[in-house]
Amino acid sequence: MPSTSNLLNTSDHSRDKVGLTYVYPVVSRRAGGVSVGINLNPNNACNWRCIYCQVPDLKRGSAPKIDLIKLETELRDFLHELVNGNFMQEKVPPEARIIHDIALSGNGEPTSAKEFEQVITLIGQVKNDFVLPENLKLVLITNGSLINRPSVQAGLERMAALNGEIWFKFDRALSEERLRVNSSQINLKQIHKHIALAASYCPTWLQTCIFKVNGTTPSEQETTAYLEFIHNLKQNNIPLRGVLLYGLARPSMQPEANTLSQVSEEWMESFSSKIRALGLQVKQNP
Repeated sequence: MPSTSNLLNTSDHSRDKVGLTYVYPVVSRRAGGVSVGINLNPNNACNWRCIYCQVPDLKRGSAPKIDLIKLETELRDFLHELVNGNFMQEKVPPEARIIHDIALSGNGEPTSAKEFEQVITLIGQVKNDFVLPENLKLVLITNGSLINRPSVQAGLERMAALNGEIWFKFDRALSEERLRVNSSQINLKQIHKHIALAASYCPTWLQTCIFKVNGTTPSEQETTAYLEFIHNLKQNNIPLRGVLLYGLARPSMQPEANTLSQVSEEWMESFSSKIRALGLQVKQNP
């Protein structure tokens, strides 16, 4: 019987659990099983800098050149271990011993990789060589800022044939709050356009991280603007699947870390109810 100290858990999404460059396993609280992570940003570079980000030594930038041969080797070897080896029994809690998805996430914005379309093609080829759950998803966790790039859209088109799903980060609606939380100056008009693009290729969820800053929950002005933005998406018939609403499961590694704290369950549930009232499904995690 494996020691419980060796088991993966939902609060540890370390990218080096198995000592690989691109591939890492996590037990995902939102996915409800093992997520095979693909980290296209091993250089810890991202075009945003979210104050709740758990990546240490985060820097502004893009993904480095991707070694597609190494990525394929790592993915094949790790899927072989998951499907045919002892990894599930030795490292995964019994209730999570199912491969739920392959997720492009990692230590930065995955769509910043110039090889993004090639990576999606590679994943599809490798996936076909294994007996995997029929409903296995290919998930892109993205801030959505680069979806206007033709190469990214080509990758999304390939994702659609692989049971693809997009988790599109939308943390705050007010421009000053996006600047504070995400260090991003992208405007709502651009975000609206990019969400519409995303949803035209693959089923798309908004993912929103909610927390207190210096003991203060998001303001009424912010939550009102957020709900108005979602209402506008609905009015424009953008087919969102819903909202993934979550809190601070893992500690931030950013300078603002000691200013961040959880909102109450009551606050989170109240906000969820307001989103549901607009006709959207909400999946809520602490």
